[in-house]
This record gives sequence, structure tokens and C-alpha cells, in this order.
Amino acid sequence: MISRRLALTVIGRMQTGRIELVEASQTTVIGDPDSEMSARVVIHSPAFWRHLLRGSTGLAESYLRREWDCDDLVTLGTIAGLNLPQLDGLRTRLRFITDPIQKVGLLMPRTTRSRGRRQIAAHYDLGNDLFSLFLDQSMNYSSAIFGGDSSDLAAAQLRKMDRIAEKLDLSPETHLLEIGTGWGGLAIHLARKSGCRITTTTISREQATLARERIREAGLAGLIEVVELDYRDLTGKYDRLVSIEMIEAVGWRDFPTYFRKCSELLKPEGAMLLQAITISDEAYEIEKASRSFISHYIFPGGCLPSVAEIERCLVTETDMEVTDSREIGLDYARTLSIWRDRFEAETDELERLGYDDRFRRMWMLYLTFAEGGFRSGRNSDFQLLLTKPGFPPG
Repeated sequence: MISRRLALTVIGRMQTGRIELVEASQTTVIGDPDSEMSARVVIHSPAFWRHLLRGSTGLAESYLRREWDCDDLVTLGTIAGLNLPQLDGLRTRLRFITDPIQKVGLLMPRTTRSRGRRQIAAHYDLGNDLFSLFLDQSMNYSSAIFGGDSSDLAAAQLRKMDRIAEKLDLSPETHLLEIGTGWGGLAIHLARKSGCRITTTTISREQATLARERIREAGLAGLIEVVELDYRDLTGKYDRLVSIEMIEAVGWRDFPTYFRKCSELLKPEGAMLLQAITISDEAYEIEKASRSFISHYIFPGGCLPSVAEIERCLVTETDMEVTDSREIGLDYARTLSIWRDRFEAETDELERLGYDDRFRRMWMLYLTFAEGGFRSGRNSDFQLLLTKPGFPPG
């Protein structure tokens, strides 16, 4: 079979980790045969090989069709992440083909206001009940920060939110803008902890509805206002700004727009706390306009910035600088592991809520491969304090 030979020619170059490919009549081992990092893939259909040639999107579609299964999807994702730099070299040599497509924008069209709302709705409006099954009670859908060997997700999310309050030096005199409301968990915590006034924005109708309800129940409606505006349409001047893992939905063409707008919304003595999932600098140019499984099925139109791209935008579009940085990529891997365990334990409830087997497999693949990306170092997560020139030194 031609597709099998071609696929094995590509993946056969991997050097880190060990993958057993089990077919009806044979087992093929690729990678380091002595590696302790191993995964076993059982292939149920020869169509698997044809889909594999289409990268992560084809691999995912094949998985949703039950053409293959794996004994350890997290390890498989980790091995893939560790070996992707070798494949990047091949993809770089094909840039003469991919660059014109990127420039025309056929693969990843620009995130206009209307398209942005549709893309956000495709993920966040799946149903609040879905997310409540695996998130902690604060409904934080972003990386926690763990301490030591703790596996308490609620405590780790509280640690993350307390660090944000500390870095932004919030007080009752502070007017804080939050870009990306989520379900209101961070705004509720920060208002309750510091007494600051908060304006928070989302373009997800489902999130806005539940956030307002939770804010009222917390007795904080006098301190927190939820608005449903695209970040580009925000006006005014704020003392502080916080944006937690929202930048990934902006789209690579609008990273400069995003940073320029954030800078414009801050007073001269202001500061911004940005938490951003990142892709390695080496992979950014290749990945930014590619159609991957996660950017197609899970976060339509999404794009991860690199640290270098963030720094470039800060220099060219703002008068802000990074004055504090913390990498929390492995914390995200732990967060995803807990979410996955909770999600997997809720199979019956997911079925009752109307999420079918295909959806459950898609989300398990998302949660496991995302975890593998962080464990391999292909992806990471950063908390960055960005300060204006007048921000008082701490």
C-alpha cells in the first residue's frame, strides 16, 4: 500500500520514544526500540495510513472513525511533540508551497468580529453543563499553578488567582479590565479579595449569562460589570488589565492589534497580567497558518503565539515591557491530566446530556494530546506582567 509506505517513511525518522504499530498480521516498531517511553497503537483499518498523511487533522478524523486505538494517548502525544522538530525541517523546505497559501489566507482566514463570535461560540457555547463536569468549582478554564506534589485543583486555581492579584497590586481604588470573562471565576475572586472594580468582556453568550448569574449570587454585582464586546471595540482607560489564555483566539494576523489595543486601554501608570499558551519559537512560523486538529475541531481559528512574537509585538506596538515572567507549562500538563480524569469519569453523564461517542473521543484526544504537547515542551504557558513606563517599581 503506497500510503502505508509513505507514512512509514516520514514517521520512521523519529528517534525519541517508541511506538508499536499493531496490524492484523504484523507489528512495526518505530523510534528507539529500547526507550521506556512507549505507546502501542492498534490499527483497525488500512484507511489509517491514508489519513495519517494529512497530519494531526487526518490522524484525529481517523481516530473518530475508530480506525485506530492507543493504550496511552498522552505518551503518544508526548512522543509526537518530541519528534516534531525533525518533521519541521521537512515542512520548512516546503515553505515555497505553504507561504503563498498563508499570504492569501486560505487556510486560516482573518478573525473578523463576526467570525470571532462564531469561533468562540463553537467551543464555549457547547453548554455550561459540559464544562462544569471537569472544571473545579471556580470554573477556571486555564492552567492552575500547583505547589509541590499537590494534586488539589481547586487549591492550585486559587494559587493562580492570588498570584494575579498580587502582581497587579489590586486595591479598592483600582479599575480592572478583564479581556476574556470565562464564567466569571477570576473576576469574582479578585473583586472579593481586593475590593477592586472590574469591567469584564466576553463574546460568548453562554459564558456571559452564567457569569452574570454567578456574580449576582456572590453579591458582587455592584463591583463587576459583564459586557459583551469584542476586545477591539473596548474604550476608556483602566488602571490594570488581565487577560488569561484569551490571546490564543485572536489569530496570528491580529496579535499586533491585540497588544496595541491593550496598551491603549491602560493608563500611563498601568499594568497588564497576560497568561498565554505558547508554541516554541522554532515552530511558530510553520504552525501559525496551519490547519491542525485542535485549531480545526476544538478551537476554530485559534493560533498560539511564540514568546518571540509576543516580545516583537510589545516592542513595535506598545510602550509596555515584561517586568515579571513565570513559565507554567508543566502546571498546565497537570491541570489537563486532572480535567481528563474527571471528563473520562463522566461518560454516563455526558451521554445523558447528549454528547455522543464521537464527541467524547474527540475531547479525549484533545485533552491527551494537549497534555502531551506541554510535557514534550512543544507548547508552554507563561504568566507575564507587562508594565507601562509610569508603573511604580515594586
